[in-house]
Amino acid sequence: MLILLAKLFPILLVDIANPVLFALMVFAAGTKRPVLNSSSLLIGHTLAYFAAGIAIAFGLEQISDFLENPRRIDFALGGVIGVLLVWAFFSMRGGKKPDTEEPAQELTPLSCFALGAIANFIGIPFALPYFGAVDQILLADIGLANSLIALAIYNIGYAMLFAVVPVSVALFGNRARPFLERINGFLEKASDLILPWLILLLGIWLLVDSARYFIAEWS
Repeated sequence: MLILLAKLFPILLVDIANPVLFALMVFAAGTKRPVLNSSSLLIGHTLAYFAAGIAIAFGLEQISDFLENPRRIDFALGGVIGVLLVWAFFSMRGGKKPDTEEPAQELTPLSCFALGAIANFIGIPFALPYFGAVDQILLADIGLANSLIALAIYNIGYAMLFAVVPVSVALFGNRARPFLERINGFLEKASDLILPWLILLLGIWLLVDSARYFIAEWS
């Protein structure tokens, strides 16, 4: 399990580099119920992410069972994800990030929960690092219970960074708003600069891991 978590950590670093969720959290923190709304949004996003991870794992396992060679297909899928990540790196270079529109209506805890879940499900097709994390969990072959625990730990680790929003608002009230907006601006600038390279490194790592398996199998 410790070896698996060590492999998941760099993937997690790439996954949390996307500033979209943090921007939504900061927006929710500016509503009439800042702590409750931002917390509800984070809970909705985290539960949806966990459910999506189970669905992804089930889909990969179904493919593996169909091909009757799970380890080979898992490494092959890892290689495919690696190729997609390298492609994502080149497609992001010089690209202009689209402006995100903030919801116009007044937010409630329930609508924030739904917003977090919807934002997650919309972004799942592009969450290549998460696919890589699920693939690594499947490769570890640690059983259903331990796999769910590893996935839960990954999702909790993902949520911890964003939990700084409701915690800061709960501790400092409106005084936390400028601080959170500065963090949001920093994350946007840092992600533009760092995220493409993190994605490239993760893609290369998955490709090397996949190639190493097939070279060893064929030699």
